Amino acid sequence: MSRIDIQTVDSAAAEVAPRLAAAQRASGFVPNLLGVLANAPTAIEAYQTVSAINARSGLTAAEREVVQISAAVSNGCGFCTAGHTKLARHVVKMDPLDLDALRAGTALPSPRLNALATFTREVIAERGNVSDAQLQGFLDSGYTHATVLEVVLGVSLATLCNYANNLARTPINPELQPFALH
Repeated sequence: MSRIDIQTVDSAAAEVAPRLAAAQRASGFVPNLLGVLANAPTAIEAYQTVSAINARSGLTAAEREVVQISAAVSNGCGFCTAGHTKLARHVVKMDPLDLDALRAGTALPSPRLNALATFTREVIAERGNVSDAQLQGFLDSGYTHATVLEVVLGVSLATLCNYANNLARTPINPELQPFALH
């Protein structure tokens, strides 16, 4: 049970109900994360705005999912792990071996994606204060200074979601349960 109310299209404040209705039209259900964030209109707005900005980054869809799943696993957010696993499998069509490794927090078979996952976990663990060697290792794998900052952008988005879910103890929607870690 959530420690913070999960708003629905019918229970949400008038200013956020359209955001929930749009999410319901897009995915067929309202993710409980959005229902939690809807308690604070600025929180759901920030989530949706930063999500849209993150989607425009130079990272590919698979790379964005690597950042989000790496962060969710690092932060112990089962809800986001499940949600992003569904996206990675069914929308992005990520290689199942890479996805399984991400979920396990182990090395990915794809070297470039492994470098991204490793760097994302280092950014989180070091609160951005990675060593010169860690930064250079990431750059040596073919990423750029722009990518470094796009990882921080993705981590900031994940932090909002992961922390809100962890704080609320947001239950995983039935639609996402098949993708939950067990």
